[in-house]
Amino acid sequence: MTAPALVVEGLEKRFATRRSLAQAIRHPCQDGSVLALDQLTCQVGEGEFFGLLGVNGAGKSTFFKILSTLVRPDGGRASIFGVDVERDPARIRHLVAPVLTSDRSLYWRLSATENMRLWASLHGPGPDTGRRIVDLLDLVGLAGTGARLVGTFSSGMRQRLLLARALLGQPRLLLLDEPTRSLDPIAARDFREFLRRELGRIQGCTVLLATHDADEVRDLCDRVGVLHRGRLVAAGTRAQLAGQLSYHRYRLVTTAPHHAAIDALAGHGVKVGPVTEGEGGWSVRQLDLAGGPEATAAVLAELARAGVPVGRLEQVELPLAELIERLVAATPAEVPHA
Repeated sequence: MTAPALVVEGLEKRFATRRSLAQAIRHPCQDGSVLALDQLTCQVGEGEFFGLLGVNGAGKSTFFKILSTLVRPDGGRASIFGVDVERDPARIRHLVAPVLTSDRSLYWRLSATENMRLWASLHGPGPDTGRRIVDLLDLVGLAGTGARLVGTFSSGMRQRLLLARALLGQPRLLLLDEPTRSLDPIAARDFREFLRRELGRIQGCTVLLATHDADEVRDLCDRVGVLHRGRLVAAGTRAQLAGQLSYHRYRLVTTAPHHAAIDALAGHGVKVGPVTEGEGGWSVRQLDLAGGPEATAAVLAELARAGVPVGRLEQVELPLAELIERLVAATPAEVPHA
């Protein structure tokens, strides 16, 4: 990994829970708080795209708010390019820019350029503000749209405008919260390609990305981390995370899906899935194999000895939801930090 852009050590945050008057009277000493972040520790390298995965309530939004200086942590520390988030929030706000999927912060009755000028005034407008606005609109693919009212923009155009607005302050770390959530599949693909090309290769930005989208993980993220109850329970590439589960998933394509030798694999530690009918007489059985290539070769040799016709035995990725679920289920009481 490159030099760290973000270093987080033991970050903690609790929020008070709402209680009714009756609850407060009956249980006046009861702890009315919920733990949002629990000893969160991680590092993100400069120029890296790091994805945060986790169910709703895992702590992603709280983490982003702390890094944006909108919320103060109760414990631990976080630094961005060597600047402490809690001790020097003014400098942090020049280094970090959050890009939320909600477009409610845009003024729909103003033009794109007017929205940009309004935001630029918060950073302190300079003599080249007008030129920079034009350049940024061009950068995000909105050239020639500066005079149009934002209310006439499509969802994809508004998402690009939010990104252009965030880049006004020339941040070095971008916080993206599900950036393609409101886009159709084609627009989402194009936007992912733009993010990787412009932000990663050309601008050199470091990006922290909260997502539930498997395509965003595959197309954008160098590494991903799984958040569970405010803790980072695993981090690495998608292949590395799958490897932590101690098995790999394969598709066995065969014309004899009910052969006894396939079902007998279950006695050798192989999880055998149900039959999925295919075309042309070929069907699929799903196999979860423990071990590496040697285990796969042994299974293939066993099927060959039994005379099972094998068209293909190919490794497939675990669905993102299943990967997260299994990593969380495998989490011990004490987890290693990334």
